[in-house]
Amino acid sequence: MPTEPLLDIRGLCAGYGDTEVLRGVDLAVAAGEIIAVLGANGVGKSTLNRTISGVVRAWAGAIRFDGVPIEREKPAAIVARGLIHVPEGRRIFANLSVQENLDLGSYRRAAARRAANRERVFEIFPRLHQRRLQRAGTLSGGEQQMLAIGRGLMAEPTLLILDEPSLGLSPLMVEELFALVARIHADGVAVMLVEQNVVQSLEIASRAYVLAEGQCIMSGAAAELGAYPELKRAYLGL
Repeated sequence: MPTEPLLDIRGLCAGYGDTEVLRGVDLAVAAGEIIAVLGANGVGKSTLNRTISGVVRAWAGAIRFDGVPIEREKPAAIVARGLIHVPEGRRIFANLSVQENLDLGSYRRAAARRAANRERVFEIFPRLHQRRLQRAGTLSGGEQQMLAIGRGLMAEPTLLILDEPSLGLSPLMVEELFALVARIHADGVAVMLVEQNVVQSLEIASRAYVLAEGQCIMSGAAAELGAYPELKRAYLGL
């Protein structure tokens, strides 16, 4: 890993009201790397994503992106830097067309290259091209997830954070989705894949972190972590 990671998190604490959720998280992502952040429901994965992207304010600790502290920046400024978070639950605009949803992804960043980036998204997700004039709310769950990721790509991310992209999808669609995430990474985009799907996440990630009770309790090469069945039983509910 380079001396200066693309994303460098040290001692991150955050929560809601009087409830602390993140308790000193350390995590790093190198430029062009794909990592997995794994853990069961309720361990702080989504809070970690929201804090990195500025939606939740950090209580303590440091978040550096591309060498710059961002823990006090607003979400729009973080997006403009190229850190793009695709949240859990897709959050598409159901009454707008597929193409209109995609175009909104370049509102804060890369607006001048909107048409070219849209064609790139259609190349990665041919199904979206077929349905480009269709209302987004009429898409299947898997297609809506593709649209959410495609909208994130419209902003030309340096780092793409994907929050539970496989949630609620059929096994066949999950397999297709992970293959598409691997392709996005192969194009040079750093990816932070935050998932409960342990097996397939470890297959495409180079490194992984395991969250439990708001802390990173283990990290290392994905292949090495995948060799610990007791880890899956103890921390991931498998």
